[in-house]
Amino acid sequence: MSLVDESFELKELQVLEGHADRVWSVAWKPATGFDGVPAVLASCSGDKTVRVWEQSPSSGSFQCKAVLEETHTRTVRSCAWSPSGKLLATASFDATTAVWEHVGDDYECVSTLEGHENEVKSISWNASGSLLATCGRDKSVWIWEVLPGNEFECVSVLQGHTQDVKMVQWHPNMDILFSCSYDNTIKVWAEDGDDDWHCVQTLAEANNGHTSTVWALSFNATGDKMATCSDDLTLKIWGSDLLTIQSGNGSAPWKHICTLSGYHDRTIFSVHWSREGIIASGAADDAIRLFAEDGDGLVDEPKYHLLLKKDKAHDMDVNSVQWSSAGNRLLASASDDGTIKIWELISLAGDQKPPL
Repeated sequence: MSLVDESFELKELQVLEGHADRVWSVAWKPATGFDGVPAVLASCSGDKTVRVWEQSPSSGSFQCKAVLEETHTRTVRSCAWSPSGKLLATASFDATTAVWEHVGDDYECVSTLEGHENEVKSISWNASGSLLATCGRDKSVWIWEVLPGNEFECVSVLQGHTQDVKMVQWHPNMDILFSCSYDNTIKVWAEDGDDDWHCVQTLAEANNGHTSTVWALSFNATGDKMATCSDDLTLKIWGSDLLTIQSGNGSAPWKHICTLSGYHDRTIFSVHWSREGIIASGAADDAIRLFAEDGDGLVDEPKYHLLLKKDKAHDMDVNSVQWSSAGNRLLASASDDGTIKIWELISLAGDQKPPL
């Protein structure tokens, strides 16, 4: 039975409070939340701090284990764990990116990356943890090489967007970088044989792209599909040939598959694809929506259906939604209301789907 044939409930497990301003982003720590390892979640906020939350093995509730402060002097906009979980990178409106290491019971800032002219909006580690990408209001994307001793060297500054770059995201399996922007486009960046990075494709309105600011993007588990979300109130699904991608050809073209519209009535800020294949979206309408591919769809024209809608998920804008990578159907959401919520997607017994 496919996901779209099941009935689900998004159950609120816990509200995490402690931030003194809007919460911009959340990130689950890799390799936590299963095999007896407690789940760990990072959150970042307009209050200039980052909080690290850990789930209690006994009670199942999350508690704040660390507050990372006195490093950033302005809003912390984005946070991301390295693939090994050893490092946490945080991007701030103070134009810096900080890298933290878990030492004993605390987190130490082991490196500060400078170079962006103003606000850093997003950060992303590649699959091996050897590269870190940052982007910002200065319209640029920076690629940093991770060196021994927690040193970072900028190996490329990518200029191509004409406006504020909202998000960077590495492909889950390949060293191909994606960026989305206030200029309504998504750009695909790849390295050539001379170690130079360049834009190999631009997804724009002309090829069924977005008509307004693109806020976020996310890949499915295999990396042959991508979801994007926008100020134009739509989610778009894109596809690429996996074999061509795996051959190392960064120019494998991405093509528009379908557009999901009519599900949010204000800007969609966040989209995240679970390993199981469920797409979550969070928006300025305070709501969360979940989608899945219809198993009956054609191979070259898959269709996506609304699985569940959660109105009033928060009291204000939902800025970030993120599935746990542990495969336990836990979803974290962050909001302008200053809270993080932990949700569990529960499959309901019975064959009858409730009306949406």
